[in-house]
Amino acid sequence: MIPSLELDKAPKDTRVVVAMSGGVDSSVVAGLMARGGYDVVGITLQLYDHGAASHRKGACCAGRDITDARRVAERLGIAHYVLDYEERFRTSVIDSFTESYIAGETPIPCVSCNQTVKFRDLLATAEDLGADVLATGHYIASRAVDGERALFRPADAERDQSYFLFATTPHQLSKLRFPLGEMTKAETRALAVEFGLEIADKADSQDICFVPNGRYGDLIERLKPGAATEGDIVHVDGRTLGRHKGIVHYTVGQRKGLGVAAGEPLYVVGLDAVSARVVVGPRSALMTRAVSLRDFNWIGGGSGPRDGLEVYARVRSTRAPRAATLNVVDGVTSVTLLDGEEGVAPGQACVLYDSADPRARVLGGGFITRATRPDVSIAA
Repeated sequence: MIPSLELDKAPKDTRVVVAMSGGVDSSVVAGLMARGGYDVVGITLQLYDHGAASHRKGACCAGRDITDARRVAERLGIAHYVLDYEERFRTSVIDSFTESYIAGETPIPCVSCNQTVKFRDLLATAEDLGADVLATGHYIASRAVDGERALFRPADAERDQSYFLFATTPHQLSKLRFPLGEMTKAETRALAVEFGLEIADKADSQDICFVPNGRYGDLIERLKPGAATEGDIVHVDGRTLGRHKGIVHYTVGQRKGLGVAAGEPLYVVGLDAVSARVVVGPRSALMTRAVSLRDFNWIGGGSGPRDGLEVYARVRSTRAPRAATLNVVDGVTSVTLLDGEEGVAPGQACVLYDSADPRARVLGGGFITRATRPDVSIAA
């Protein structure tokens, strides 16, 4: 079965640019488009080199992944190009990630990457090449609703990437297609075998691509020497419990590695970049009742977001959407979390859906600027 692109053109007259990362998902998308008789052009982005980004030997998007993508394109008999986007990736994703961490936030670079390098820059390149659509290997569904394209959670709930795509604009949606939205990962791998692709068993990436060892603080100290300012570790009741070597080494919700003892389990409940404080407290202090948002993006159709709208909010990619209320007052957007959520941090996204259904529509979302915690007695 070939996923429909919902275009009023014959496949042979339809140019499809496929964003090929070298992984299984995007390779299968290229295979599906080639099988469907479309005019397919594969593009792989060279985004970073581990040697430069993390002082680690070897390259990822400058090495094996590019080679894998090239071999897939050869196997499928499609055109393939590699574009050097390292500078764009550094300024749009790595630099903003670093600055966000220094400011005491917990950023989501995958959202920034989709928002800028892929759906802004790569899409513009695809349009320059005369492409009718840009197809990617994301697990998310899209279809036309009332004359415009809308996003929906995918068939494979375990692979749901809707949380990372809330910032997609209506224009981008009109040009984007997600052929894996109605498939499971198992079905995707089976197609890779059917297409005779060597990467059929290739493992999925787990960490943030430019932080392969997961140690964000170490990377930030290398990129921004002196950014890790020492400061106090303060309990929510006002007590100073110890010292830390920089807030970039901590995230809200963290329990291990705090380096202090207080006779009770402690969690990071806030990071104060101005005063270089790490605020800790009991688990109850993690409970968040409301979040304020910036850069709010609405893709829910209709007349736009309205105050008092009942929605379902997701504050982390691994959590299910839960009942919430959207608040829009004097141009300021916030969300009330009806049952509360633990471990919410500035810099994360709050993504909104129209229901709790596994195939719910994505309404939009924004980046969290403030998490309101009634049980925290000092600034956190």
